[in-house]
Amino acid sequence: MSEETVVTPRRSLLVDGATIFVLSITAVLTAWCGFEASKWGGEMSIAFSQASSARIQAAAAEGTARDARQYDLSIYTQWVLAEADGRDELREFIEERFTPEFRTAFDAWEAGGREQLGPMAMAEYVPPGTQEAVDLTARADAKFEEGLGLNETGDRYSLLTVLFALVLFLVALSQRNVVPWMKYVLLGLGVVIGVVCVGIMLTYPILI
Repeated sequence: MSEETVVTPRRSLLVDGATIFVLSITAVLTAWCGFEASKWGGEMSIAFSQASSARIQAAAAEGTARDARQYDLSIYTQWVLAEADGRDELREFIEERFTPEFRTAFDAWEAGGREQLGPMAMAEYVPPGTQEAVDLTARADAKFEEGLGLNETGDRYSLLTVLFALVLFLVALSQRNVVPWMKYVLLGLGVVIGVVCVGIMLTYPILI
């Protein structure tokens, strides 16, 4: 028996073994990437939902602040009219009905010599709901940006799923009745793509 007839079957066994190994590992990695893409997609949906909820709450807080400003403006208008008419009792009666937020701004306005256009123009005037609206808007923006990042990560895993599927296709194609050099080229190309994809995958965050 010649050396060639001994080496060829052995080489064929090695190639077949490598092919089975690559197919098995790639199948697992494909499933893993699909799982990760699904997990990150779910987290993205949660983040976008939280952003939407925060925006709704911010709108409600802004409505509360707007109503408070309208009430304070109405009271202040009556106070201005009472003071202009010299009706001190009515003016004092109205002052007793100032909201705490408006009272703080009103006192600061008077302490400053009434130089500003009115208490509502003072920095001290912060009607209820104003800060809540700012905080909730910031939370909504942050959650939206987080959702975009989660979506990008999920898309990257989805792309890896496609690339690993390409590896499976190339390796499986190498097992068909093709000339030997073509078989090695297809198998080698699949292995190279698979190794590159694994290297890229290792740089991605993992979500369990």
